[in-house]
Amino acid sequence: MSTAQIAFLKGHGTENDFVIIPDHDGRIELSPAAVARLCDRRAGIGADGVLRVVRSAAHPEARAMAAEAEWFMDYRNGDGSIAEMCGNGVRVFAHYLQRAGLAGEGDVAIATRAGIRRAHIAKAGPDGEPGEITVGMGRAVLPEGEVTVTVGERSWPARNVNMGNPHAVSFVADLADAGNLLTAPAVSPAGAYPDGTNVEFVVDRGPRHVALRVHERGSGETRSCGTGACAVMVAAARRDGADPAVLGHPVTYTVDLPGGRLVISETPDGEIEMTGAAVIVAEGVIDASWFATATA
Repeated sequence: MSTAQIAFLKGHGTENDFVIIPDHDGRIELSPAAVARLCDRRAGIGADGVLRVVRSAAHPEARAMAAEAEWFMDYRNGDGSIAEMCGNGVRVFAHYLQRAGLAGEGDVAIATRAGIRRAHIAKAGPDGEPGEITVGMGRAVLPEGEVTVTVGERSWPARNVNMGNPHAVSFVADLADAGNLLTAPAVSPAGAYPDGTNVEFVVDRGPRHVALRVHERGSGETRSCGTGACAVMVAAARRDGADPAVLGHPVTYTVDLPGGRLVISETPDGEIEMTGAAVIVAEGVIDASWFATATA
């Protein structure tokens, strides 16, 4: 890699943005320091995280899924830490596969550290605009126990929701109550989230319509979080007495994020689907000498 240029793309899903590194055969060493440097908005390309595109068969964490999903989404948070899942990232990942000719309109399976996620790429619009992408996000897990979120001198009860990665969902009167979200809100008890958590602050906008701000573990406040939107939908539905398993029919919420809108549905068997846009905004090459310095 010392003399080769490293290809990259830049994309976003409702303004949750990513550096995409095509590394089909798993040859690039992507250290935490390199990821953090790539995501630096002043000294690097700038992003909330990195999506490394690797064949499942070429990655030790994904080989067992290779028969069902050819491609593995090796997702890293902006600080270089490894994350289990990223819902917006899956949509952007699927869009990259389509753009690169590695998947077409219709269904595609994607391996992640949280298991296989299935995406559906809708047909392009009459103007050629890429179709929205629906991702099967699996089922939510609702761990028992009370959780509290604190910002400054104020605290709120929160719902513990796991979407393959952890979330603490708090309903507040005003999104400004979340503060600046530059640092992670305090969450207790500490044992509820031994590896840290994403924290969502939620307000109501109307019937089955909510808005949120989010602090993503390892990235700070982001413009959008797909798994967070799903966690919020589940928490809101339970709060509102709209559990699909009880009602016997799907329940859908509109979720507004600072970067755009997602539509989240849950079926009576607990399966959750997320629908939204994905955009590729640029592509180019990373200077190899800069990359080598970043990984040193």
